[in-house]
Amino acid sequence: MTGGTTLAVALSATAGLSGAVQIAVMSELGERAGVFPAIALSGVVAFVLGIVVLYASGSSLGGIRDTLREPAWLWTGGAISLFIILAMTVAGPRIGIAATLGILIGGNLVSGALIDHFGLLGLDRIPIGWPRALGIVLLGIGAALSLHKA
Repeated sequence: MTGGTTLAVALSATAGLSGAVQIAVMSELGERAGVFPAIALSGVVAFVLGIVVLYASGSSLGGIRDTLREPAWLWTGGAISLFIILAMTVAGPRIGIAATLGILIGGNLVSGALIDHFGLLGLDRIPIGWPRALGIVLLGIGAALSLHKA
């Protein structure tokens, strides 16, 4: 693996590990303070940390100005993140962290495989072979089974 690939795998694995913690934290905050105040606070924290990281990396607010020149559809990542946090906050206390995470990852895997397969959103095409298809099916089965509370 190249250095860039190693970093990408490490970041992805760490983000995956933190997903369950995020569901637990947002579930609890949503139950205590309300779903929408919890989501708003999450957005404020992400904004402040984003600005800190921007400056810590040696960039400036000019970088944000540059992104505003990009097509508006590329700005949807923030709205999608907000929707994911909403889903985590609402689903976590109702169906459990494992089921929420399984369903969320299953949905991510299906949409990711379709985006790859068709080369959508300007990305390179990566066909869905039988190993990927089997992985998606098995993950779907696992997510469905995680809904059952013993």
